[in-house]
Amino acid sequence: MSKTIKKCFYEKLTFEKMIAANNRARIGKVKKKEVTIFEMDLETNIIRIIDEIKSGNYYFGKYRSFFVYEPKERLIKSLPYRDRVVHQWYVEEFIKPYYFKRFISDTYACLDERGTHAAVFAIQKKMRRMKRKYPSYYVLKCDVKKYFYSIDKHILLEILKRDISDQKLIEFSQRILDDGQEIGIPIGNFTSQYFANIYLNELDHYIKEELRVENYVRYMDDFVLLLPQKEDARRILLLIKKFLNQHLQLQLNSKSRYFLNENGIDFCGYRIFETHILLRKRFKKKMRKKFKLWKNLLNQNKFIYSKFLLSVNSCKGHASHCNSYHFMKKFDKEVDHLIPKEEYQEK
Repeated sequence: MSKTIKKCFYEKLTFEKMIAANNRARIGKVKKKEVTIFEMDLETNIIRIIDEIKSGNYYFGKYRSFFVYEPKERLIKSLPYRDRVVHQWYVEEFIKPYYFKRFISDTYACLDERGTHAAVFAIQKKMRRMKRKYPSYYVLKCDVKKYFYSIDKHILLEILKRDISDQKLIEFSQRILDDGQEIGIPIGNFTSQYFANIYLNELDHYIKEELRVENYVRYMDDFVLLLPQKEDARRILLLIKKFLNQHLQLQLNSKSRYFLNENGIDFCGYRIFETHILLRKRFKKKMRKKFKLWKNLLNQNKFIYSKFLLSVNSCKGHASHCNSYHFMKKFDKEVDHLIPKEEYQEK
């Protein structure tokens, strides 16, 4: 594997690759007005993007900002559609082919054939391995404080420069990062989740190669280490804090702590034990609130079955990956109260 990404920027700047980027960017958005307008003159728009990038005159548009409140309040920034096509091209042609090979096997966010469920099962497998060696052990569970908002773009660019020798690609990467803010990358950019993974890849290699921690799993800015003794957990927590502060200008959230394995681990939407996996209490509480909302909408004749069924199926999919028999019995009863069983099956 090449140590750096060498001159390939213009080789990958082709009409075919940009069309493929558009095909990915439009998934789930084909009915949106800006997508329709862009595709009304697709070839001209794609050629214009390529010409502007080649000449160095491509400028990203203004962000549209809005808040989401689940699972917590976050500011989301969205670029115009043509910029999202370019981000798709950039990630697919440069980030995925090179950086995915550099990620450790114990990181799971935004990676093909990995994800939340794979991370959960990996943690449980490591917990079982630890349990065979030690009657009890310690869990060090950490997450980075305001991660996306705290990424230092100067440090991120230096990491990219270390791995990329193609000057044109560096310049374009810098243009992607330049959104007028010194610190932080926008939640909502397709590139941001990959830049965020590249940034904490530094921590991954430090933990695995220098601290020599075997049982470690990271999902974006949440990560878990399994350690034999309390003193190991205390010592490694201090070392991680020091590394994050000195090398990446990051801090751990105050919730970061270590505890005995008997308590289980809250991670990626589940509560994980060596012998079983449960739904988080937060998820159950969220579903109770949803049923209350659905009942109110039904009483007001504002109930939309299609949206309700999508949410129900999503919940069932999430619950199917853990031990949730009793919860799902109650859940199905609540569903039956809102829609007749035969109609639910038909839909």
